[in-house]
Amino acid sequence: MKSISELIPGIQIFTKYKGEWLGKDLIAGLSVAAIALPVGIAYAGLAGLPPETGLYSSILPVVAYALFGTSRQLIIGPDSATCMLVSSALLSVAVAGSSEYRAFSTLLAVVVGLLCIAGGIFKLGFLANFLSKPILNGYLNGLAISIIAGQLGKFMGFKIETSGFFRMIFEFISKIGQTHFYTILIGALTFIFLRFFKKYFKSLPAPLVAVAGGIVVAWMFGLDQKGVTVVGHVPAGFPPFVFPDLISGDTPKIFMESIGIVLITFCSMMLTSKSFASKNGYTVNANKDFVALGISNVLSGFTSGFVVSGADSRTAVNDSAGGKTQLVSIVAAITMSLIAILFTQSLSYLPIATLSAIIISASIGLFNFDYLKRLYKVSPPEFRLAVITSLSVITIGVIPAVVVAIGLSVVKLIARTSAPTDAILGKVVDTGVYHNVELFREAKTFEGLLIYRFDAPILFFNSDHFTSRVRQITSEQEDNVRYLLIDAGSIINMDITAADTLISLVEELRSRGIGFGIAEIKGNLRRMFTDSGLEETIGSQNIFETVEVGVQHFLKSKQ
Repeated sequence: MKSISELIPGIQIFTKYKGEWLGKDLIAGLSVAAIALPVGIAYAGLAGLPPETGLYSSILPVVAYALFGTSRQLIIGPDSATCMLVSSALLSVAVAGSSEYRAFSTLLAVVVGLLCIAGGIFKLGFLANFLSKPILNGYLNGLAISIIAGQLGKFMGFKIETSGFFRMIFEFISKIGQTHFYTILIGALTFIFLRFFKKYFKSLPAPLVAVAGGIVVAWMFGLDQKGVTVVGHVPAGFPPFVFPDLISGDTPKIFMESIGIVLITFCSMMLTSKSFASKNGYTVNANKDFVALGISNVLSGFTSGFVVSGADSRTAVNDSAGGKTQLVSIVAAITMSLIAILFTQSLSYLPIATLSAIIISASIGLFNFDYLKRLYKVSPPEFRLAVITSLSVITIGVIPAVVVAIGLSVVKLIARTSAPTDAILGKVVDTGVYHNVELFREAKTFEGLLIYRFDAPILFFNSDHFTSRVRQITSEQEDNVRYLLIDAGSIINMDITAADTLISLVEELRSRGIGFGIAEIKGNLRRMFTDSGLEETIGSQNIFETVEVGVQHFLKSKQ
């Protein structure tokens, strides 16, 4: 039976918690709450839902991920990209603002959650493994630029109505003359305050202080009467429990819409999760996080919320504030619950410019130009991959960029695997180890014997390349080659196409008077050898546990 900590990874915060983390986690939790509440309200409108649903989606789902997820920094909640997907899905089945629209939003959250849980149970988290560190770096850099661009209008006091990075920048420049003095003053002072405190007073919850200060100033000077946009009225109270109608006539349509949302929200969440995990020196478990995202969405649906995902800006605030563990999420959820019940009237005075300044300040911390410069110096192809990912985020948007990032990773993987490195091996006498003769001049070869290593699985798309390489190296030394020994230590897998190709190759070599042997067969490869008939073709006497055993077999056959 699995242990509690395996089923509920977040429980470890209570068993392995260090006292010195508490202060930073409390500060980070308060800072996250300070931004998560108003952001949740704003994103509810983006999804076409009442503001209180943003609050409901920012409380219990946050706790659920803290307990069931594996990222220490990731904050779950309403996400701008996800909200746009939710709006698109709901408009296909109901009229915006109607009671049906809201009912379907909870149904959508539950269906998305159940599909996520199924994805984790069936180990589909591997989808996130196609995201390399250069891609993660590029994604974060592009994401930071996109977040900042999306906040500029709010920061300056006018509305940006277009979407897309370049269109938003063009509209921003064209409207800069409409800048509202009090709005930009509030935003600029908040931003300067945040940067100053981040540099000189890192232990203080600067975002929380900024929010409190913004509310007080707006209330004292009546800034909402002077053209400064504020959050506005928010109903008080804890999320009401609802049970969505899972057998609605529109459920099949909701189900189909949910599949796309699941793929995009999970991959987007894992991009953020893996990025911050890499930044902070630990790893995350994609399958467990898939389940955690599912539980978070189910709870969101049952508590009158909507679909949630990894929240980039709130995660950035958490990281910027020095949050160490999932306790940050729990502190944030408790704080948000108290505010939702007791202080929503005060929250209504919060200037949107204050919120924008917090998001912009946090987003600046996402940039990692030092790593980008290192990539440029060490691996230009991966540097280009990072730049393409960044450009994808800021040009075609966050959601399509996720698809591009995965596509680039798959193409990169296939390119490397279709024509992998290989080597002719020789024995280094002093160590007894077999190495590439081109790299180790002292490596000794044996007359009549050619030892060859192929550094990748042999699959349908590279089996012809493998065959071509074997023909090439045996032809180049045909007069001296009597026996070809394959070191299969790096060939961890093989499909039926490759097995059939290898059978033909063995027969071809024998017709040329060249014997064939293979060593270091492991796991699934051995089963494929047996089931495909490849073992029978090669002969069990030509299959060896190690390269050394194969060499000794050849040397004895010469005597």
